[in-house]
Amino acid sequence: MKPTRTLPAQAVALSCATTSQAAANDTATYNPCLSCGACCAHFRVSFYCGEIAGEAGGTVPPELVTQVGPLRACMQGTEYGGKRCVALRGELGQSGIHCAIYALRPSPCREFSPWLEHGEPNPDCQRVRKAIGLPALPPLPNDDGETPTRTPPRRGDIAA
Repeated sequence: MKPTRTLPAQAVALSCATTSQAAANDTATYNPCLSCGACCAHFRVSFYCGEIAGEAGGTVPPELVTQVGPLRACMQGTEYGGKRCVALRGELGQSGIHCAIYALRPSPCREFSPWLEHGEPNPDCQRVRKAIGLPALPPLPNDDGETPTRTPPRRGDIAA
């Protein structure tokens, strides 16, 4: 019997850390919003005033909000649509664009997704991406866990 070679735990950890790649079917690692920002510079972001930080228990910083009705507020800059949100940082369509209050953002921002429930691209997202010169998003791959995909596994993929 051939003797097996044992690697120290540190070498294994270093090897995994330096060669790790996303699995071919891992869509969670791709977030098109991190190089876009079009929706944050186009849509009016209005929400129930209970989401404003304060006694009501909301999270949105009040200094970034404009009251637009008795029970409605919106993010400053988006009052009339077509202008960028005051919390948006970075350049539209460029890598690194982000929300300065991401963890505290209001419900419309939390609920807006570039893809619809079954993986087709959100038409509103597609429209504003096109308006700033970005390409359309493809549909998400169908990953129901039962239907095989045509994407072969890559070296380094981990079976779940």
